[in-house]
Parts: sequence; C-alpha cells; structure tokens
Amino acid sequence: MNEKQRLESQQVQAANSSDKKSEKDFSKYFESVYTPPSLKDAKKRGKEDVQYQDFAIPEEFKNMGKGRHFYIRTYGCQMNEHDTEVMAGIFIGLGYEPTDSVENANVILLNTCAIRENAENKVFGELGHLKHLKQKNPDVLIGVCGCMSQEESVVNKILKTYNQVDMIFGTHNIHRLPNILQEAYMSKEMVIEVWSKEGDIIENLPKVRRGDIKAWVNIMYGCDKFCTYCIVPYTRGKERSRRPEDIIQEVRHLAAQGYKEITLLGQNVNAYGKDFEDIKYGLGDLMDEIRKIDIPRIRFTTSHPRDFDDHLIEVLSKGGNLLEHIHLPVQSGSTEVLKIMARKYSREEYLELVRKIKAAIPNASFTTDIIVGYPNETDEQFEETLSLYREVGFEGAYTFIYSPREGTPAAKMQDNVPMEVKKERLQRLNALVNEFSAAAMKKYQDQVVEVLVEGESKNNPEVLAGYTRNSKLVNFKGPKSAIGKLVKVKITDAKTWSLNGEMIEELEAIEVN
Repeated sequence: MNEKQRLESQQVQAANSSDKKSEKDFSKYFESVYTPPSLKDAKKRGKEDVQYQDFAIPEEFKNMGKGRHFYIRTYGCQMNEHDTEVMAGIFIGLGYEPTDSVENANVILLNTCAIRENAENKVFGELGHLKHLKQKNPDVLIGVCGCMSQEESVVNKILKTYNQVDMIFGTHNIHRLPNILQEAYMSKEMVIEVWSKEGDIIENLPKVRRGDIKAWVNIMYGCDKFCTYCIVPYTRGKERSRRPEDIIQEVRHLAAQGYKEITLLGQNVNAYGKDFEDIKYGLGDLMDEIRKIDIPRIRFTTSHPRDFDDHLIEVLSKGGNLLEHIHLPVQSGSTEVLKIMARKYSREEYLELVRKIKAAIPNASFTTDIIVGYPNETDEQFEETLSLYREVGFEGAYTFIYSPREGTPAAKMQDNVPMEVKKERLQRLNALVNEFSAAAMKKYQDQVVEVLVEGESKNNPEVLAGYTRNSKLVNFKGPKSAIGKLVKVKITDAKTWSLNGEMIEELEAIEVN
C-alpha cells in the first residue's frame, strides 16, 4: 500500500470492547476516521476526479487463504449480490475455498444492506449468533461490510457491543479486501476501513458468479438523487460510470461463456454516462451497442423516472434481446408526497413517461416500488397512489411501510402517520397489487411463451422453473437437459404470482437484432 492509499483510507485499528473505551474515546476516534452523512456537503460533491484502475492481487497475498475457507452472507439488493460475487472472486484468488457453513469457515463476512431498519436488525441478530463461534474458535475472522458499514451509528454500535467483529469495511473498499484481511490476521484489534471518499472505479475484479445462465453487470456506482428517505447516496457515494468499452468487453465475455441473460446494474442505472466529461454517451447508447451482441436477453435495473429519456425509449423499442419488462419505481401517486420525497417529478410527469413508453413498446409490462405512510401522507394522497396504480396497470410491486433511516432528511421529519394506519394502507395496496397481478397472469392462459429455464422448482424437484421475457415465473414439467436453455411453454394454469404450463419445444436459436 502506498502512502497516498494509506492517507486516503485512514486505516485505523480500534481497540476491542475489552479495552472498555469511553463514549468520549469513541467520539474522538470517529472524528479521525469517519465523516457522517451531510446533505449539504454531499450535494456539493462531484469535483473530484474518478480514477480508473485495474485490480491485481499483490504477490505476497496469493497464498494467504491456503487451507482456509470463507463464507459470505448477503443481505439486500442485486448490487450487494454482485459485490458478494466480487469478494468471492478475490477470496478464490487468495487461495481460499468457499463453504456453505459458518461452522467450517475461517472467515465470515456479512454483506449488509442499509435501506430498512429490519435489514439492520437481522445483521445484529446474526452477529449475536456468531459470538459463540468466536468464543469456540478465536482464530475465525468475522467481518461486516456493505452499506451498513458506512453508517456512523452502526459502526459505533458494533464497536461498543460486538467485540467478536474483527473487521469493518465499506462498499468502496472491496478491492482492498486482501490488505484488510492481512491487517486483521496480524492485529489483535478491530480493523476499520471506511472511506468517506466515493471511491475509484476498479476494473478486472475477479467474480464468482452465481450460476452460468444469468449474470449481473455493474455499469455504474452511486446515486446523486438524494430522495429524502434514502441512505444510498451516502453509503454508495456519487454517481460514477464505468467506461463503455469495459462494459461491452465484459458482456462479450459473458456471451462467449454461454450466458443467456444479463442485467445491467446501477443504483440509478439510467443516469449512466451523465458524469462523462469527454463523451456524450448514455444508457440508450450503451444498450444500442449491447443489443448487437449474441446474448438472448438483456435487462436493466433500477431506473429513476427523471433519467428515463426519449433515446432510451427509442432503443428499447427495437426489441430483439432488449426485454420489454420495465421496473420503474414511483414511490407515491401524490405529487405533494413526491415533492416531500424529493423525487423531482410529479404524478402527471410520471404518467406521461409511462404513456410514451407504452406508445413505443405496446407489449411493455411495468412493475414498481411504493412506500406507504410517508410523513404527512393523508388518506386522500394514499388514494392517489391507488388510482395511479390502476391507471398505469402495474403487474407487480414491491411495497413498503415507511420507516425512518438515520442520516436521511426524512428522519428529521415528524413520523406522524400512526402505525395502524400505515398497516391498513399497506394491506389495501397489497390487495390491489394481488388483483392486478392475477389479472396480468390470466392473459397468459393457453398462450405459448418463451421461458429461460433456470433450474428445478424450489417446491418440487420434478418440476422445472424459469421466467418469461416479462419476468413471469413459469413452472412446468420437462427434461433436466432444458435447464439453461430457452424453451416454448404453453400455459395451462394462471395463478396470482406464477404460471403453470407444458413444454412444447426447445428454441434452438434466438434471433438477435
């Protein structure tokens, strides 16, 4: 590690709780290593140069994991899943072997999510369960990484309560995993590496992908939207895009390996390219190039309505391997609530965007995210959410009761919607979601659909399962040789959230525009 890296990382070793440091000591400690979220400061960011680097495991670390096993438990979104794939790749490069049991692991990592309080509670509960392992085997390393690691209150709590933790590192520090492990092995103290700097873009990171049918490709990092309820702009940093040539090379490599579907990932994926200063190039341009690659299916997630531009719609309308399922989080159907959320669009603007997409892609299906019980949300405003849901005709939704996240502007608002009202609204919304999902599924009755077969059904090993182009789950009987292939299935039974069918034939070739 060079001196610049040392200064930037502010790598600090914190004493275990056995040292019984005082509250004052912890406060002083954090002043030196951690900059808590500041909306004012964060909105000024963007002037720093993002450095593009290639990853390589230092020669002295290459046999670090010989005879050792690693275990990673992942919480949260696809971005966290992708981060886990990268960390697994680094572990393999260091000589470690994977294990599916914490009992057999020499290193245990919890890759965490900070979106909701419930996710954090699960992590703290798991840390409690792992305490006995540390007592039984003091040599096992326990680490907390991911988005929770970049919240001051979380790190403070771990320092004070969970002395079984050996290392804490953030989302910008994954490429530093070999160094962090070495520090943890050599030290008797907790190793913390959390950069307040957003981080550079590191290419050629090794990955251990989950399966060989579908793959995630990260095209950008961070978010600059600062929705008042969301911690992501602070934990994931500013928006910064990978270079298109690096992404295209990765997709071509996946195609050559036989992958059938890729999902382009970003916290705000359709803001891709807006940070480039040398070229004018956005998600529409990238997808227009990727659609020409010989890979059957291409998806992207997650979109922000503000950045869903006309060029992207035009490219998606070309079809082919560009799928017509659009996940477009709306969060609320009320313009007033959207304003409090700082979503920067109105109900009318969202509906106009949906209208444009439907005009260009008549067979498009829409899913969304919705929060109920936001501060100051009235009954009338909630009714607007229900009416918008009906007007768009969503085919599915992730629905949530609002809960404040420390460090966000909304956490300072009065959470003035009673919990019983939040629960009643969620129940009514979910009833509508179920109704519309069932209606959307019913349209497939007796139809023949294209299914990418992912494997055996979770509920019945005699049944195969896969997804349509519109992300509908299909269960059907067929030969195991169909796994990993595209097949035609005739739908015989439409349920609320899945379809049953009979396999007709295997699709030998997929035409790519």
